[in-house]
Amino acid sequence: MKNGNMWYKKIFLAVILSIALPVFYQGSSCAAATDPVVFVKDAVDEIISILQDEKLAVPARRAERKNRMVTIVEKKFDFRDMSMRALAKHWQGRSPAEQDRFVFLFKTLLENTYIAKIETYSGEKVVFKKAAVQGNKAIVYSDLIRKNVETPVNYKLKNNDDRWTVYDVEVEGVSLVNNYRTQFASILGKEDFAGLIAKLEEKVSKGDVK
Repeated sequence: MKNGNMWYKKIFLAVILSIALPVFYQGSSCAAATDPVVFVKDAVDEIISILQDEKLAVPARRAERKNRMVTIVEKKFDFRDMSMRALAKHWQGRSPAEQDRFVFLFKTLLENTYIAKIETYSGEKVVFKKAAVQGNKAIVYSDLIRKNVETPVNYKLKNNDDRWTVYDVEVEGVSLVNNYRTQFASILGKEDFAGLIAKLEEKVSKGDVK
């Protein structure tokens, strides 16, 4: 899955930094709990709390720290929805077992990438600006500020049963889900679904986050 690899890295860099770094919200401090900006910012605050816990930084507790961060990410992101969008037309026709396997592998790949990169960067800032809400969908707009350079990072969310979840992230207008969709479509243009699953299994088993 080397096609589009530079965008892949750039997107994850921005997303990871926006999760792990100091956050500023240019909205009201009395925002409602259902405010999508507050929903995303809460995830940032939880991750920061874990990263700042020196007791969890010791080698013996690294696995525990990773598990805690993974738990937060899994609460905020809808990996099944992301999987469906990433596979697009190839999702249809797959058996429930095949779909479940793909969701698990795709989720694990994304989580491994998050956790592997999240401690690599520091010193940047994130400014959450506003949210545009239409029906049960929302976009949370933010800027990643690194060396005085602002990079737009926008989160796409949906609301089901009064609960927000993230189903895509855009960095400088480039969609994380669309980026993977292109890679998966390229593989499925040459191989069958089992071939794609085999590639994902290999990457996950090796802990490959490149």
